[in-house]
Amino acid sequence: MTEGHRITIERSGRHVRVVHGGQVLAESDEALVLRETGCPDRYYLPADDVRLDLLTPSGTHTYCPFKGTASYWSLPDAADAVWAYPEPKPDVKEIKDHLCFYEVEVS
Repeated sequence: MTEGHRITIERSGRHVRVVHGGQVLAESDEALVLRETGCPDRYYLPADDVRLDLLTPSGTHTYCPFKGTASYWSLPDAADAVWAYPEPKPDVKEIKDHLCFYEVEVS
């Protein structure tokens, strides 16, 4: 990590639910929370808890020097609303096979 930049990942211990347009896209009690310097907390949900059938691969990819290359998925009315790191960097290997959404409910 760069001086002053920090990422921590831990089990959230909370119920995480993702709803879009009245439809539940994901729901999990096994989510991870990723905290990164300068960024909002992000919840990464196991792929098994995500309705992958509702997502369309978008072809968008971005690179983070701390996490690696992200792949994105879209919803019919929300482009690139979901992302994951298929081959995350070793320091964040826990997020492999997990997806992240821009909007989540946490209880």
